[in-house]
Amino acid sequence: MNFILVNAIVSFVAALVLHEMGHYFAARMCGVPIKQAGFGWGPKLFGVRLSKVDCQLRLLPVGAYVRMDMVALQRRPLSQQLFVLGAGIGVNVVLAVLTWGSLFGALNLALAIGNLIPMYQLDGWKGGMVIVRSIFGRKSPLVEWVLTLGGGAIALAVFVRAFLNL
Repeated sequence: MNFILVNAIVSFVAALVLHEMGHYFAARMCGVPIKQAGFGWGPKLFGVRLSKVDCQLRLLPVGAYVRMDMVALQRRPLSQQLFVLGAGIGVNVVLAVLTWGSLFGALNLALAIGNLIPMYQLDGWKGGMVIVRSIFGRKSPLVEWVLTLGGGAIALAVFVRAFLNL
């Protein structure tokens, strides 16, 4: 197997896992319980319970996640909510700066920028929802749909622009 391909795969997996570890440790610091952590999407291949957290390996190795108690998170002050939601991006930015000029640095920078886009279920979207709910003092379905659809439009524009420049 080609060294560059192995480097890319290991760097991508490490960037994803470290991103999620940022969320994990930030949630722990703020007293938000973690229910599940996993690598990959799709059906579960393997699982183990560590420190009251279900850790899972899933079939498709294209993502990672930390599932926390969202009710507990929503009870925290706005600053703590944003800290937990932005911690993964923060980890990726720090790693990108520390490893600038390498493939690992580029992947971390791309992951940080990609997660800032307010696309559904990405960190930028979740942060936007927290801010909107804080401003209105409650859920606002119309505003949340505008944020979700607007974020999707922004994401589509970014991806189209990126692919047109190839």
